[in-house]
Amino acid sequence: MNESADRAPDSTAVITEPVPDLQLQLLVQLLDREMRSGLPLTLAVPAGVLHGDVIGHEAWKADWSRSLRQVEGEGANLIAEFPETVDQGIKELGAAEGAQQLPRWIHLRDATLLFGGMAPLRLPLWRGRLSDVSGWALGRPE
Repeated sequence: MNESADRAPDSTAVITEPVPDLQLQLLVQLLDREMRSGLPLTLAVPAGVLHGDVIGHEAWKADWSRSLRQVEGEGANLIAEFPETVDQGIKELGAAEGAQQLPRWIHLRDATLLFGGMAPLRLPLWRGRLSDVSGWALGRPE
């Protein structure tokens, strides 16, 4: 028998990896266009509830670099340039493909993670996969 005969005619494809929320992806893409833009957002992530100001990728890179330049030592200077180095490598690989993709990462400034009765964890910068966000709301909790 051939494979197509063995398959049920009404079978459907199953997605095996999480799919990011399209509206959240488009919102992040919009914020990527303006480096000074930020928007208070609350996210449901596997670790708990996270809130902060969503910023674009370029703003996150600038904040990352600025925070590491305040640390002494050659290693800090090297790591300060790490996100830009990664972006350059990705651009070189993607130049052959030429396709613009929707963002797969979300960046927060002045983030707070709330989880399971523990004290809030405050983070100056946070980066996470959009596919790990299971829900979101405009604003921060009151």
